[in-house]
Amino acid sequence: MALIILASASPRRSELLQQIGVSFRVQPADVDETPETGETPEHYVERLAREKALAVAAVAPEALVLGSDTSVVLNGVILGKPACADDAIATLRELSGATHQVMTAVAMARGSRCESRLAISDVSFRELSNDEIAAYVASGEPMDKAGSYGIQGLGGIFVRELRGSYSAVVGLPLQETSALLADAGYPVWRNWPSSLESGT
Repeated sequence: MALIILASASPRRSELLQQIGVSFRVQPADVDETPETGETPEHYVERLAREKALAVAAVAPEALVLGSDTSVVLNGVILGKPACADDAIATLRELSGATHQVMTAVAMARGSRCESRLAISDVSFRELSNDEIAAYVASGEPMDKAGSYGIQGLGGIFVRELRGSYSAVVGLPLQETSALLADAGYPVWRNWPSSLESGT
């Protein structure tokens, strides 16, 4: 089995990879995440995922390197991580009662070769009260998350409907990730344990 590296410090991405039985090590990538002029959100997340994977693959060319990036997009505008509590409150008020997109790209690099996939999910929030927005921001959960919420945590109570990939909204699209690994000759199911006893 090839060495697999996750080019991300996100504990959520690590948990998702562990969920599907992948053995890997973490080596975060340091890339400039500034959007390019006129860049679409779709291109932005896929470019960053590829740049992260390629940055680590350049120093570990023997490994399969997974890079990923997630953006929350409302009316074509990327909503990044909040800079402060007031920023998180403003973002959550924008998301209240509206449908936004979560765009997550995953890329796999080996040496200078790189393949990527993009998952786009529609997430609809119910109307949020000012009190619950304030309580949520006070919990601290929104402060390190794109769009100022985490669907896998306390923020899950805000989601009225999800059309797309739950794992992609959390931070790593598992179907796309497993497909990339399978294409490279490493289907994840080969590492799954078996509880079946051999016949007698």
